[in-house]
Amino acid sequence: MSLLDRIAVVLVETQDVVNIGGVVRAMMNTGLTDLRLVRPVEFDPYRIEGIAHRSGDLLERARFFDTLADALAGCVFTVGTSSRGRTASRLYGRPREDAPALLEWAQQGTVALVFGREDHGLSNEDLDLCQSTLMIPTAGMRSLNLAQAVLIIAYELMLASGDAEGPLPRGRRATAPAAHEELEEMYGALREGLERVEFFKARKPESVMRTLRTILSQARMDRREARLVAGIGYEMRNYLDRHLGSPAPDGTSAASVRSSPHEDGEDPDR
Repeated sequence: MSLLDRIAVVLVETQDVVNIGGVVRAMMNTGLTDLRLVRPVEFDPYRIEGIAHRSGDLLERARFFDTLADALAGCVFTVGTSSRGRTASRLYGRPREDAPALLEWAQQGTVALVFGREDHGLSNEDLDLCQSTLMIPTAGMRSLNLAQAVLIIAYELMLASGDAEGPLPRGRRATAPAAHEELEEMYGALREGLERVEFFKARKPESVMRTLRTILSQARMDRREARLVAGIGYEMRNYLDRHLGSPAPDGTSAASVRSSPHEDGEDPDR
């Protein structure tokens, strides 16, 4: 069981069903499943599913309450949300800094995230029922859309829990990392191609190649990419042989030079 299953999103007096739909979508994006609604003005599952597709299971589990106190029953820790500081003395925190502590509480039971109505948020009486208050930092306007606020806090909890999806996908045709000999072949092909177009006429070859090694090493190239770059050097040589009849420095002809960067003949752009 994920700790995120123990995070309850509590919406107090939500005014617009579209905002409930946005919250449900945010919950589905971040792995939260427990939705509790306190006196919503409107609740239309059909419209909500039009905003948050395939949310039927989550909506069937949603629970409705007459009071916030009833919705918080059984929770081991309750966090209110606010876009501004209040005159009353409260414990304030930021989502990113507080997420690990909230997940520690979730090991003991349900943690409630409480969000107020769209026009003026939670009342002081609502916040009195919460043990701490989260404020989402902004660069300008402090007030956030309800679904935005839920998404930001839920996202930080998801990251802190380690339940986010795995590594970023690699390219469809990505191959194994280029081996040392493949990289050296690539650098050799580049150097020969640059020599053939007289690129080093006013430059030191060693200095240029050292810079190119530094640049290309940062790319962490796979085998396919290394062959492609090597092919650029080979084609410089072959072009001169074909169009200028210029022999290679070692006396070999274009026919003896591997011109394609792909041993398997694969087109890199397809």
